[in-house]
Amino acid sequence: MNEKNERYGILVVDDHPVMRDGLRAVIEQEPDMEVAGEASDGREAIEQFQRLLPDVMLIDLQMPDVDGLQAITAIRNGFPDATIIVLTTFPGDARVVRALTLGATSYLLKTARRDEIIKAVRGALSGRNTVAPEVAQEIACHAGHENLTEREVEVLKRVAEGLSNRDIADALCISEDTVKARMKSIMGKLGAEDRTHAVMIAIRRGFMDARP
Repeated sequence: MNEKNERYGILVVDDHPVMRDGLRAVIEQEPDMEVAGEASDGREAIEQFQRLLPDVMLIDLQMPDVDGLQAITAIRNGFPDATIIVLTTFPGDARVVRALTLGATSYLLKTARRDEIIKAVRGALSGRNTVAPEVAQEIACHAGHENLTEREVEVLKRVAEGLSNRDIADALCISEDTVKARMKSIMGKLGAEDRTHAVMIAIRRGFMDARP
């Protein structure tokens, strides 16, 4: 809280109005906090952050138009000291590491209790990072595992669309042998039994979204 005893401003970003309403109710129960603004997607989040300069931003990751990771990138590029807390339903280790690498301060799941959210906000205001226990466990489980490359993710996205190796090769302007080689690498990295299993693991770990 500043010298004038003004309340900390929190920007709430989520594409679900019910979730935003719930967070507003939680935040405004605190005497030293208020919701400075709301946004329903990443593009609005960037605009609102630039306009409001909130003390903390609570943001979901999977949103239409511009997603949370893109918003975090843009905001941190313009405001390197921005305090950003991810509050999402996705615990996948790849997504978590990406968010934290891009500059998120903390990573919570939407199943977090109200007091846990407020504690994380206060921690962030004091310069402390918070990672949900389930998320930390997910990261630990895959520590040392090799990540998928961007090109491998491109191939796997086409697999998820139901394309054959030949169709994937045509879509990405590469040879069919290259597609086969990347799929072999993907299967090994993910420990997948088949192509469908590889897609499922990649979505769970956050390498790609289930939503098209």
